[in-house]
Amino acid sequence: MSQSSHPEPRDPQTPIQGHDSHLPTENGKSPISGRKAILLVFVLLAVAVILAGAGIIPRLRAHTTLQQQTEALATPDVITAKPTLGQPSQEVVLPGNIYAYKDSPLYARTSGYLKQWYFDIGAHVKQGQILAVIESPEVDQQLMQAKADLATAEANAGNAQIQSKRYQDLLKSNAVSKQDTDTFTTQAASTSTAVKSALANVQRLEELVGFEKVSAPFDGIITARDIDTGTLIDAGANKELFHIASERVLRVYVNVPQIYAHDCVPGLSADLTFDEYPGRRFQGKIVRTSKAIDPASRTLLVEVDVDNSKGELLPGAYTQVHFKLSNANPSLIIPVSTLMFRAEGLRVGVVQDGDTAKLTPITIGRDDGRVVEVVSGLQPESEVIQNPPDSLIDGEKVHIVKPRMQSAGQPSQAQQSEDK
Repeated sequence: MSQSSHPEPRDPQTPIQGHDSHLPTENGKSPISGRKAILLVFVLLAVAVILAGAGIIPRLRAHTTLQQQTEALATPDVITAKPTLGQPSQEVVLPGNIYAYKDSPLYARTSGYLKQWYFDIGAHVKQGQILAVIESPEVDQQLMQAKADLATAEANAGNAQIQSKRYQDLLKSNAVSKQDTDTFTTQAASTSTAVKSALANVQRLEELVGFEKVSAPFDGIITARDIDTGTLIDAGANKELFHIASERVLRVYVNVPQIYAHDCVPGLSADLTFDEYPGRRFQGKIVRTSKAIDPASRTLLVEVDVDNSKGELLPGAYTQVHFKLSNANPSLIIPVSTLMFRAEGLRVGVVQDGDTAKLTPITIGRDDGRVVEVVSGLQPESEVIQNPPDSLIDGEKVHIVKPRMQSAGQPSQAQQSEDK
């Protein structure tokens, strides 16, 4: 064989020219295959990130939406209203008790038997009229004896005066001693004192005899009679014979709460109403006050006088007294449904910054069952929560809603939600 037909043997370490890029490396891997693997890894990572993002983002959005919805559901809906301004004058109605202007029991001032009585209950009497006569024979006899003793004393005194004068004349001519003259002068003075004592006893017994006639101390009506003919009367037994009351002018006593005490002054007019006189008002006025607050009831005792010349009103009756009180600084009025009774005191919910509930302490005045008068704690522009939930706390977020329109007699939206 020729030498040209047989190629030279190739060294295994020498790469074939022009095909080195397709030959494997020492570790048996092609460089092209390594780059493809790296690229594939990056592609897979990108796909994983895209797929993960496509799943997480909606879930995050859903979580945020759910959280917002939960917070919205947890925020209570409330209806608010501003306080209304009270009237510059107001009528305060308070209970009152009627008493006679003069009211007096009559007692016996001398002992004996009741001889006769002349007036019974309901009778109109004049001052000084005889109501009854007490028969007291012992007192009459004592008066007769006292008059006799007075006459004796006067006679003795006259005789002593004559003797004293005679001795004084004789003493001038030294016919009698000075000692005898002084003795008769002393006797004259002593008998004169005895006359005064006897006269006082007569006057005392005459008074007792005068007390046998029981008379009216003032014009009025007999409201009680506790005696009858023949009754034994004991002046020391403190037993009432008659009871008399003057009814032409009546006193009405009213306990005015402390909050109105400064407005109830003498001269203020007052109207009286009675169930037995529907539609009628009796005019009266304040004449005096106790000028002190009763610490037990925190009220001021006020006396109202009312004319009763027609006798239509009766002592001891119950009445409603209407006072017209002026108010230079009208107070704020809120519904009772806004009040919150907490352990720390009375509170109302006031919305601040449009969405925050503030539990505000207040002081109330008049309460008529539907609305209350706020003395302090609120401003006219305060947004007060109506029918606040019991769970409402200070600083809690709230959502203000407008009340739905409703026809007369239908409950409000807040009341309907409470019923549910």
